[in-house]
Amino acid sequence: MLRVRDIMTKDVLTVSPDMTVREAMELLAARHVSGAPVLAGHEVVGVVTASDLMAFAATLPGAPVEHEESAEWGEWERVVEEEEDEEDLPAAAYFTELWEDAGADVALRMSNVEGPEWNVLDEHTVEEVMTRAPIWKISPDMPVTAAAQYMKDHGIHRVLVMEGDKLVGIVTTTDIARAVAEHKLTSRTYVFEPEKGSRFHPRGWTDK
Repeated sequence: MLRVRDIMTKDVLTVSPDMTVREAMELLAARHVSGAPVLAGHEVVGVVTASDLMAFAATLPGAPVEHEESAEWGEWERVVEEEEDEEDLPAAAYFTELWEDAGADVALRMSNVEGPEWNVLDEHTVEEVMTRAPIWKISPDMPVTAAAQYMKDHGIHRVLVMEGDKLVGIVTTTDIARAVAEHKLTSRTYVFEPEKGSRFHPRGWTDK
């Protein structure tokens, strides 16, 4: 029987609660993972995912960048008159003339690591973003089929593998899908053991 210890990832990427949101985002992106346990010393205190980080970043106020040169009032009046003449111009276009990144979505804002939003993310930590409870845990000796059912029942995509209070691995839906694709969960059960020198026929075992 295939067990969790047979498919789990043992080299688990972890983060600390005092790591900045920026550092966590960069680490997950660099390692191409979508989440990581949060450890304070050797104790698991939470889990943080890329979705958690992006959702948090989306709630932060934008950090508009002012142009170096401010236009005179008369110049702004001319800009407004020109924009009113263009029917296909979005209503927010006036404000994007004032601030370069106003209204940009999170993905666009985060694509520029030198942008002002990154400075804001340096002021917040993983502890503010992470999920504290419940932290889904299973035993390394749990059958993979039971682990799959456990994850399905709780609607989760990853689960920590624990021996007591010690983190020994992590299992994701990708790990289970890989095991299925590699036929590791497939087993054949025979009522009778075939005799030596026989071969399988669609209607049963036959002699050569």
